[in-house]
Parts: sequence; structure tokens; C-alpha cells
Amino acid sequence: MKTKVVALLFLLVMSVPIIAQDKLITKTGHVWFYSHAALEDIEAHTRQAAAIVITAKGTIAVMIPIMSFEFKKTLMQEHFNENYMESAKYPKATFTGSINNLSEINPKKNGIYKTMAEGELTIHNVTKHIKAEGTVEVKDGKYNAKSKFNILLKDYNIAVESRFTKNIATVIEVNVDLNF
Repeated sequence: MKTKVVALLFLLVMSVPIIAQDKLITKTGHVWFYSHAALEDIEAHTRQAAAIVITAKGTIAVMIPIMSFEFKKTLMQEHFNENYMESAKYPKATFTGSINNLSEINPKKNGIYKTMAEGELTIHNVTKHIKAEGTVEVKDGKYNAKSKFNILLKDYNIAVESRFTKNIATVIEVNVDLNF
């Protein structure tokens, strides 16, 4: 019973984007990745990234349902979920960490502020420490956080069959765009 109540409260909180003095929340973050290889480019998007920032501490947590990524070609999406990401077994990617200079962002002054996020990125059940530069734009009291960084497939135990090495890059560009 207690678990159901906690789950219900979590769903209620996550169902509405909230801007408060002590936390920023979104459930509609846009995350996409890009792979450029000799034979083809691959790109996939999701607008289902959930994120929370505790402004007093500068901490951030992001969760992305892997199966929510959409591709232009359905076959690519199927291979991504079944062969590479094993989405049924590892259904989400997460990042937990901190925004190192969040205290330098003035919520009452419109502008674009450079930031650095640092923490633990978990993909395919493998956790690695990462640092990612980004920006936070403040506009009329609302926040938009953006970042772009690269990951290596091998760092997350994502294997590409040798016959597909000209189709899939070993380094993947990840883009994050979170409106709070």
C-alpha cells in the first residue's frame, strides 16, 4: 500500500512541469543522438526525458525511457531497441550529478549562462563518470538547459557487429534540451 501511495505521488508530481524556488522539474525534455558513419547517418529523438534540479544544492537527475527514442526508419528503431540497447532488459538511461556553478545563475536576470554538469551517466546498465559543458538560459523566470557531449559505445558495453561498423559510429553525439 505504501509503495502505491509513493508511486502515485511521484506520478502526480511528474505530470505537471513545475517552476519553484527550490526545484525545477520537467517530464518533456528533448534528448536526441546522432551517429555519423561512412555509409549512413543515424539520428533519434525523444521528448520524454524527465528531469529535476534541486536549485539550493545544484543537483540534477535525468531519466530517459530508451524505448521512447524515435527514428526515421522503423527497422533502425527495432535494431536499436533489440540488438544494441536491449531496451526490454535495460529500459532507461539516467544521469545523476550536479551543476557545478548553478549558484552563479541569476533567476531574476534574463541571459544565457555557461554551465558544467558532472556526475554518473548510466546507459545499458553501465555507469560512467562524465562532465558535460552546457548553457542555462533564463528568460522571464523560466529555465532552458542545453548540453551536447559525446559518448563511446564501447564504454557502455554496446557492441556493433563488424559488418555494421561502416553504418554505426563508435562515438555518438548526445544533445539535451530541457525546458523547466
